[in-house]
This record gives sequence, C-alpha cells and structure tokens, in this order.
Amino acid sequence: MGESTTPTTAGRLLSLDVFRGSTVAGMMLVNNPGSWGHIYPPFKHATWHGWTYTDTIFPFFLWIVGVAMSYSFTKRLERGDDPKKLLLHVVQRSAIIFAIGLFLSGFPFGLLFGHHFDISNLRIPGVLQRIAVCYLVASFIVLYSNLTWQIRWTGIFLIAYWLLVKLVPVPGYGAGVLDPLGNLCWYIDSTVLKGHTWTGAPVLGFDPEGIVSTLPAIATTLFGALTGHFIRSDRTREEKTVWMFVYGNAMLLIALLMDNWLPINKNLWTSSYSVFMAGLALNVLAVCYWVIDVRGNRKWTKPFEIYGLNAITMFALAGLVGRLTSIVRISVADGKEISLKAWYYDALFVPLGDPMFVSFLHSIAFMLGLYLVAYIMYRMKWVIKV
Repeated sequence: MGESTTPTTAGRLLSLDVFRGSTVAGMMLVNNPGSWGHIYPPFKHATWHGWTYTDTIFPFFLWIVGVAMSYSFTKRLERGDDPKKLLLHVVQRSAIIFAIGLFLSGFPFGLLFGHHFDISNLRIPGVLQRIAVCYLVASFIVLYSNLTWQIRWTGIFLIAYWLLVKLVPVPGYGAGVLDPLGNLCWYIDSTVLKGHTWTGAPVLGFDPEGIVSTLPAIATTLFGALTGHFIRSDRTREEKTVWMFVYGNAMLLIALLMDNWLPINKNLWTSSYSVFMAGLALNVLAVCYWVIDVRGNRKWTKPFEIYGLNAITMFALAGLVGRLTSIVRISVADGKEISLKAWYYDALFVPLGDPMFVSFLHSIAFMLGLYLVAYIMYRMKWVIKV
C-alpha cells in the first residue's frame, strides 16, 4: 500500500497480457461458429448501429496495441535507442503485418483444392491491414510528439472524421448519410477500392476496415497509448485503479451523449464508437489491473498469458485453418462433395442437440484447439515476433 509505482512498470504489465490473451480467445469464439446461421446474439456483430460483445474484440485489440506501444517505446528510449531506428522498425513491422493480412485474403491463391483466385478481386483492407496502419501512424505520433500533442491528435482524428461523414456530400445522396448505402465511407471505398472490398459487407463496395473509417481507429490506438503513459506515471497503484474507472466511465457517458448525433457503429467505426470502446477497455483493464497487479491474484492467469503471447500468429493460424477446412472437399456416401468443416461438424457436433448450442460448442472447441497450439509454442519457447 502507498507505493508510488507498480511492480510491473519496469517490465511487463501482467494484467495487459491477460487482457490481450482473453481478447484473442474472444476473437476465436466469435469468428468460428459451427454454423453462421445459428449464432447466439452476443456473438454476432450489430447489424448496423449499436454494439454487441463481438463488436468489442477488434477495438480492444487496437487499444491494447496502443498501451503496449507506450510501454515498449518508453523502455527503449530510456535505454538510449534512437527514435529514427525505432520508427524504421515500426515501418518494417507494419509492412509485414499488412502483407500477412493480404496473404490471408488471397490464400491459397488458386493453388489448392480447386480454389478460385483472381487478383483483381483481392480484398485489400482487412483486420491485420488496419492494425498495421493504425500501429504505424500512432507510433509516429507517440515517438515524435509530447503528451499534450498526443491528446490533441486523438481529438483531431475523432473530430475530423465526424466532420467528414457529416458535412462532405456524397454524389447522389448528399451529406450526413449514415445508412449502409450513401455514407462517405461507402463512397470512398467503392470508388478507390472498387472490386477490392469485403464481399460480406452490408452493401457492395463498402468495407468495415476501409479508408476513411481508419481515422477514428487510429484514435482508438492512441487512447491505448495515453493509458499506457498514465499507468507508467508516479501515482500509487490504488490511484491508478480508481482513475482508470473514473476516466473509463466518463468516456462511456461522453460516448452515449455523442450517440445522439453520431451513432455508435462498428462498421463505420464512428467517433462515438471509438470513445465508447476505449472507455469500456479502460474499465476492463482497471479490473484486471486491480485483481492481478495490485491484489496479486495470478493463479488463474497463465492460460490467458499463453494465448496472448503469440497473438498475431494465433490470428493468422485461425484464418488459415478456417479457410482450409472450408475449401478442402470430402466425398460422402451419395457421391456429393462437402467441405471438410461441414463433414466433421455434421458428424461430431450436429447430433449433440440444439443447433445454437452445438454451433457455439464448435466455437469453444476451435478456441481450445488453437490454445493447444499456443501452449505447445509456449512450452517450446517459440515466440514469433513480427
């Protein structure tokens, strides 16, 4: 009690590792149902405005990237590393993450199992691509601006995006349209990225990881970086916990007020969504921080630490496994061919009962299967650093 710094300030913040691991586990749950037609409501994205548990996963991960960034950069600068060399490393890392995202979009490039591939329709945006861009821009700001300007840049991204989607007219629709068809994000993506957007989007040409909506996503990352600075401050552990709750709940209230004029929307990554999710992430980290780093209750944390140790690798592996099980074909008794996933799902899961339950059971099995891989990597001391 009364200590001025946390015991983890000099090293890793265990509560952040646990938060990261639980976010990766949550990603596995929501991305891998047995049947996309049978999903419990919290494990679906909101249709348009609003949010569900699933809508917390991506912003939480970006926010965590920001917190980890401020820890890593501060540690390296304190030991005398050159900011220019740090930025060069950031550029290289961002390029690799972006390339992995493109690879997952095209895999297996028409080379296996009759897979059709056309580079003219390759999706360019994506989850990893957005992480790469946000990490790059936020890193530049954190490395080359003081705390005051980091706060200002966060506000600039949020306000600029709000003004753009509200005031810039879209040909044939006008300004301020926030429906799936006719909003500024849809117009820019369908024009600049024509043929290279997500085919599962609410409307053709739109992409939830598109160009304009990356602006408030960068702000989400910067919110995390600001949190990292705060946790590294000289306040007592108790003060840090209390103020994370205070700031987090204040941001939730502000976001709900903003929602009256700019609805909370994951697809558009609205400014209100960015603020809301940053506030929610602050509250979650505050709980983890108090339980794990302050109170020292750590016996249950190891599985989450292991899952988060190779987060990008787990994401990429999940994408590869999901793609392969969908395109590998199995011949069944009546001569029909079905996907490997449909074959094992029908054989192992469907007979167990309620379609909603067994679909969720598949998500749990997938998550545990990937955890086994993460555990083996942990035991072998394999940490793949991108």
